Amino acid sequence: MKKIAVFTSGGDSPGMNACVRAVVRTAIFKGLEVYGIYRGYEGMIDGEIKRLQSHSVSNIVQRGGTVLKSARSMEFKTPEGRKKAYDNLIAHGIEGLVAIGGDGTFTGAKLFFEEYGIPTIGCPGTIDNDLYGTDYTIGFDTAVNTALEAIDKIRDTAAAHDRIFFIEVMGRDAGFIAVESGIGGGAEFVMVPETKTNLDDVVKSLKNLRKTKSSSIIVVAEGDEAGNAQTVMEKVKAKLNDPTKDFKVTTLGHIQRGGNPTARDRVLASRCGMSAVEGLLAGHQFHMAGVVNQQVVFTPFADCIGKTKHLIEDHLKLMKILSI
Repeated sequence: MKKIAVFTSGGDSPGMNACVRAVVRTAIFKGLEVYGIYRGYEGMIDGEIKRLQSHSVSNIVQRGGTVLKSARSMEFKTPEGRKKAYDNLIAHGIEGLVAIGGDGTFTGAKLFFEEYGIPTIGCPGTIDNDLYGTDYTIGFDTAVNTALEAIDKIRDTAAAHDRIFFIEVMGRDAGFIAVESGIGGGAEFVMVPETKTNLDDVVKSLKNLRKTKSSSIIVVAEGDEAGNAQTVMEKVKAKLNDPTKDFKVTTLGHIQRGGNPTARDRVLASRCGMSAVEGLLAGHQFHMAGVVNQQVVFTPFADCIGKTKHLIEDHLKLMKILSI
């Protein structure tokens, strides 16, 4: 293998740039030519492919977002689109790919590999932390700390006005951000897609908490089955039926995706990027490079996107104990 390419796809996450940097410099260290594909699969189809040098990735390790850009590609979902992408890779002599992204990125990579057989190693770039095969995903730690900073500030104003705040964090299908930011921020409740929310229990607990606490913080993952934070707030307010209580909603939204990555995310991204290149050279063809129990592991794409990563049970228990 003499030439490889790296691209970022799907939702951006803090640390993607650190991962790109590691891929580029590891490839050069190993004597490979390395190319950057801009705008993910869409750029692969449009031929936005450029050779990268070591200086191409200078001064990006600390930056959020992705210098290679990202885009959703409907055309890549078609056989014709994938054929265009393949032809562009062949025209540049590219023999292996490093795909940085999440579930959607790896689903596309799986289909592309099955059709054309270009060896592809994935790096887990998503704030949701929902990929099987790695303890943590690139960007998760930064997103949690961004949410935590917001929760800390909201708690100040909640306490000042004796308010109940419902704070919505990202997590359409997974509650990892909600749980960890909730524990770190001292939330009274956390609502996640993985567990069924009983609003009657929430109301009962809020009534009991009034004896010891004048304000409360409730963290709601956007994908909770009871609804988003606004919907949950309206339901709880109606059930509580206490005109003396002031209810507020804050949706954190895309601020969780931006910002400088934490040291933990930079190190994780760098390890995954280096391991992806080494994995290609070692003959891995269809895997994600992740870190489990501090060790790099290679997990087949089929497992990464087909198996469910569960919340840590102790975290759920901890939430219940610490909220009293």
